Amino acid sequence: MKSITIAGRIGKDAVARTTQNGDSVTGFSVAVDDGWGDRKRTIWFDVSVWGKRGTSLAPSLTKGTPLTVTGDLSTREHDGKTYLTIRANDLTLQGGARQDRQQDSGYDAPPAARNDLDDDIPF
Repeated sequence: MKSITIAGRIGKDAVARTTQNGDSVTGFSVAVDDGWGDRKRTIWFDVSVWGKRGTSLAPSLTKGTPLTVTGDLSTREHDGKTYLTIRANDLTLQGGARQDRQQDSGYDAPPAARNDLDDDIPF
């Protein structure tokens, strides 16, 4: 087994499907930045999560979501290109929700972060 751990962002919403054998699999791509400055590039991984776990996670696996994936590294060939694939064993959604999710979160900023504080308070 070739185990790998990556941390990146989901490139497009996850797609849950069922194989001809009746097994459920959820697939999505993850972008990982490599290098910095002018040498910065993006490495793409195709990730699959098998079984009920993938199906239940699919609604949370949306474009732009930061996550960490650990699993078995492999490659596949298609139309003369080689793609890096990971069969996920462990998946952790990271913090840093996108702006549109924060608006719907119901989170109320702490008083120190609000701009409506009264300046006449002596302490």
